[in-house]
Amino acid sequence: MENIFISQGIAGHDCNDDNRYNTLHGTFPFDKIRLDDYEPAFRKAMELHDAEIEQIVNNCKEPTFENTIEALEYSGQDLERVGAVFFNLLEAEGSDEMMAIAQKMQPELTAHANNITLNERLFARVKAVYDNREVKEVKEPTSLTSFKEPLKLLDVTYHGFADNGANLNDEEKQKYRELSTKLGNYTLEFGQNVLNATNAYSMLLTDKKDLAGLPQDVIEAAAQKAQEKGGTSTSDGWLFDLSAPSYVAFMKYADNRELRKKLYLASVTKCIGGHENFDNIENIKGIINARLEIAQLLGYKSYSDKVLRKRMAKNSENVFELLDELLEGFTPAARQEVRELQEFANWHWIPACAGMPSELMPYDWAYYSNKLKGSKFDLNDELIKPYFELGNVTKGVFELATKLYGITFKKNMEIPVYQEDVEAFEVFDKDGKYLAVLYTDFFPRTGKRPGAWMTEFQGQSVRDGRQIRPHISIVMNFTRPTATKPALLTFDEVNTFVHEFGHALHGMLANTVYPSLSGTSVYRDFVELPSQIMENFLREKEFLDLFAVHYETGEKIPAELVQKIVNAANFQVGYGCLRQLSFAYLDMAYHSITEPFTGEIGDFERESTSATQILPTIPETMISPAFSHIFSGGYAAGYYSYKWAEVLDADAFALFKERGIFDKEVAQSFYENILSRGGTEDPMDLYLRFRKQKPTTAALKQRCGIQ
Repeated sequence: MENIFISQGIAGHDCNDDNRYNTLHGTFPFDKIRLDDYEPAFRKAMELHDAEIEQIVNNCKEPTFENTIEALEYSGQDLERVGAVFFNLLEAEGSDEMMAIAQKMQPELTAHANNITLNERLFARVKAVYDNREVKEVKEPTSLTSFKEPLKLLDVTYHGFADNGANLNDEEKQKYRELSTKLGNYTLEFGQNVLNATNAYSMLLTDKKDLAGLPQDVIEAAAQKAQEKGGTSTSDGWLFDLSAPSYVAFMKYADNRELRKKLYLASVTKCIGGHENFDNIENIKGIINARLEIAQLLGYKSYSDKVLRKRMAKNSENVFELLDELLEGFTPAARQEVRELQEFANWHWIPACAGMPSELMPYDWAYYSNKLKGSKFDLNDELIKPYFELGNVTKGVFELATKLYGITFKKNMEIPVYQEDVEAFEVFDKDGKYLAVLYTDFFPRTGKRPGAWMTEFQGQSVRDGRQIRPHISIVMNFTRPTATKPALLTFDEVNTFVHEFGHALHGMLANTVYPSLSGTSVYRDFVELPSQIMENFLREKEFLDLFAVHYETGEKIPAELVQKIVNAANFQVGYGCLRQLSFAYLDMAYHSITEPFTGEIGDFERESTSATQILPTIPETMISPAFSHIFSGGYAAGYYSYKWAEVLDADAFALFKERGIFDKEVAQSFYENILSRGGTEDPMDLYLRFRKQKPTTAALKQRCGIQ
C-alpha cells in the first residue's frame, strides 16, 4: 500500500495544491494513513526541507527579503504537514505505537531544527537583511500587505535564530544542540507519563450504596465504563476514572467522603515517586534545568527573562505586579468563601455517609460548593444540563459566530475524519465564500489526553497571491451520551466549549500573509483574549435564549433560570482566582530560578504557592508532576497569561456590553484588529486600536464583584 504522504502529500506536489490528496479543500485523508507511513514521511520531508535551505544558502544574489526571509518562511511546509497530522493525533488518538514513533523521531526532528537555526551561512543572510532594515524598505507594499507585516516577519525570523543559538560560537552551539535534544526528550516523556497515569487508574465500585448522591446519568456512564472494561452488565459494578467527566462528577456529587478522598489522591499524586512507570519528578528537574541552561547560554539570567522579552508583560516584574495585585484584591473574598462553606458544611444537614468534616479539605470543596450553590441560588448542574444538550449547544455557539461575524457552518460527512466521534464542518464567510474546515472532537477515550484544546492541521496564509485557508480542530473531553440520555453538558463544559471555539475563531478568521504570523501565532499572554472573551456571552440571556432548550420538551430555558445563572456567575470567584494564581506563581517560580535546581520538588512547590493556599495541604500531593501546561504544553513562564487575558477580556467585553452584545460595529472592529491580524503587530497596538484605551483590572474586578 502506498505511503499517502509521499505519494500524494510530498513528492512531486506543489505545496499550494489543494487537491494533493484528492479530498475536498485538501483535507487530510485520515482513513488512508498507516502508522508505518510516518517515519519515512518525516525523513522525506526533512530531506526536502534541507534542499530548500541549501537553495537559499547557495543563492549567489545579495540577500533580500524575498530570496531569504520569504523563502525561509515558506520552506519546510511538507514537514509541517506531516508533523501536524502526527502530533495532533498523538494527543487526540494516541497509542503506544505512536509514542514509540515519537520517541524515535523526536531526536531527529530536534537535530533537523537545530541544523537550520545553527546554520551559519543561513543566519548570515538573515542578519544581512535584518541589519539593512533601517536603510531600505524590505518589500514593496501590495494589495495583500503593508510594510508592517514584512517588518514583523523579519524581526520574528531574526530573533528566532538569535534565541535559538545562531549567535553562539561553535562550542556553545554544540552545547545548545545537546540541551535542546535533552529538553525535547524530557517534555515528550513528561506528557506521555501524564496520559499513561491518567489512563492507568480506575476505581471500580460494586456496592450500590457507594453511589449515593450521584445523578442517574453519571451512574449510567460509570456502568457503561465498567462494561467497556470487560463486564457484561451493571452487576459488574460502576467504574470511575481520572477523565474529566468522570472525575469532576464524582468529586461534585458523591456523598461518600472516603471515596472522594481516594479519587482525589489518585488525581493529585499522579506521576509522583512510587509510580515507577510514570514518575515525572526527574523529568521536571531535567526540564527546568535544561531551560535555565539554554537561557543562560543565550545571555539571559533566567528562562522567564528569555520568554517574557516577547510577551505583552515584557518582564517578570510586570507579571508579579499583576499576580500580587490580584492576590491582594481577591484573597479577602476567597477567605470569606472558605468560612461560608465551612459553616455550611458544619450546620446544614448532610447525608450520614458523607462524613462531617471538622475542617474542609480539598476533596470536600467541589461537593459542598455544589450544595451551597444550590442552596443560595436554587441552582445546580442537574437543573441546567437538560437545557444544554450538546447538539443544541453546538448550534448555539455556531449561531453566535454567525451573529457576530456572519460566518456559517455546514456539516460535511464526505470530509475524512480520524475517529468516528469526530465531525467535520465547512465554514463560509458572510458572502458565502469558503473560509475554513472545522473538526469537532468532543468525547474522552483511551489515547486522548485530558483537557481541552484547539489546534490546526493547516494554518492560514497567502502565497503567490493565493489564499490558503485553515483546517482547525477543537478537542474536548465532554460527558458522553448514555443509553437513556443524549450528551448533556454542565455549565462548565459549555464554558469550555465557547472558550476553545474562541481560539478556533482566531484561527478560522485569520487574514494575514505569512503562516508564522497567522491566527493564534501571537504572544502567549495575548492568545487567550479571543477565547476568554467568548465566555462572557454565557452570562447573557440574549445569547442563552438562542439555543438553550430542554432536550425532552423543547421548552426554552426559563428566564428565572437564566437569572440564577447570572446571579451565580461570581460564586466563589475569589477561590477560583487564588487557584489560578497558585498555578501562575508556581510557573514563574520554576522559570525565574537563576541557579540549577537541586532541591525537593514538593518543598519548592509548597513554598512558591503558600500565599495562595486557603485550604489545608496534604503533604503527599503535588501539582507539578502533572502540570502539563508548563512542562509539555507551551505555557512555560506563561501560565499567568490566563489572568492577564482575563483583564483584557473583561475590559474588551465591556465595550460589547455598552453597545450591545451582538453589535456589528464592535464585532467588526474585534475581527479586523484582533482576530484577523494574528501576530503581525505588537498586541498592545492591536488592542488599543480596538478599545481606544489601555486595559486595567477595573472591569475584571467589577465583573467579579470585587471592590
